[in-house]
Amino acid sequence: MSFRWSIAVFCFLTLFDAARTSSGSFRQLPSSRINPGFPVPINTNDPGVRKAARDGVYKYNNSSNDIFLFKESCINKAMVQVVRGLKYNLHVDIARTVCTKREHPSLDRCHFQKQKKLRQKFRCYFEVWLTPWLQKTEVLVSHCQ
Repeated sequence: MSFRWSIAVFCFLTLFDAARTSSGSFRQLPSSRINPGFPVPINTNDPGVRKAARDGVYKYNNSSNDIFLFKESCINKAMVQVVRGLKYNLHVDIARTVCTKREHPSLDRCHFQKQKKLRQKFRCYFEVWLTPWLQKTEVLVSHCQ
């Protein structure tokens, strides 16, 4: 099988799997807009986008000296690109939670800070590369300000 044919099959299978909804049915993808290598906008509520945003937040938390964990408060913009996997480009707002790093709870159970003195928010840009067949996720860029 040639390299080009392998790439074409991979792209088809990736898009085929991306079209599947949680109920097992399929949704229509905007096929005229999807070209391998070109980033396209994607719904910020897409499960892949939410997972990529969470991976970006984990990277931020692991590199931060803050005693509290942060989690995504709003995904403002999301793009996806088919490049030997899926590369997500995300603009995300993150905010400090009440959970400390020592507790190691699930971020889903962490509520945002309510105390005015402890509230803190950042705007972040994450690039997250997902390689599903290797079950590998890599945060290429994590920039917050």
